[in-house]
Amino acid sequence: MAIVRFLKDGRVQGGSLCEDRIVSGGEILSLDQVELVAPCQPGKVVCVGLNYVEHARELKMELPDEPIIFLKPPTAVIGPNAEIAYPQSSNQVDYEGELAVVIGKRCKDVPAEEAESCILGYTCFNDVTARDLQRKDGQWTRAKSFDTFAPTGPWIDKIDPSQADITTRVNGEVRQKSNTSDLIFDVPRLVAFISGIMTLLPGDVIATGTPPGVGPLKKGDMVEVEVEGIGVLRNSVAL
Repeated sequence: MAIVRFLKDGRVQGGSLCEDRIVSGGEILSLDQVELVAPCQPGKVVCVGLNYVEHARELKMELPDEPIIFLKPPTAVIGPNAEIAYPQSSNQVDYEGELAVVIGKRCKDVPAEEAESCILGYTCFNDVTARDLQRKDGQWTRAKSFDTFAPTGPWIDKIDPSQADITTRVNGEVRQKSNTSDLIFDVPRLVAFISGIMTLLPGDVIATGTPPGVGPLKKGDMVEVEVEGIGVLRNSVAL
């Protein structure tokens, strides 16, 4: 069963999702009775850049020898159906649909072959980016870190992360369509590499990179990130 967090009666609660029913503390709720929020509260969001072979080819870039990583602050995280804010300082905000890993226990220096034991599950992620500011700054912190720039959800589930279709749609039109088999660095290698640098804590998120087809969003757009076996993360861009 998937893991969900939701708002009900003014407070955030957790539960397990089976089909369209949530079991929480002995209570059974339907999805339409609650407001879903981000399924975890990460202390940090570790993102991976240039991690799909076809995306590297699209950009005419060499495949990296090691994962390229950067951080998003936890204040960027929003849940399903929440609005993405379009910053006044940017004229190009892009979507980047991704598979995300949610860490289940404290881990450091984890061998790749033991990585799965540290993983709570997987979810959908949108690495929203102010592309013009990324180009202007020459580094990524400002462009990636605005509040609402890390939509996460709709829930956490267990899947095979090596063979999952990933699709991004804007206003119903497919913009990205790939499979995690195209990842340059797979999930176990990412967990091993990142945990060799920093301690990973329960709830932390690793966003595994985006496939080709990244592009801009306009105010009022609806963007959907779908990962096979998990579900669909939907967020609109605020007017």
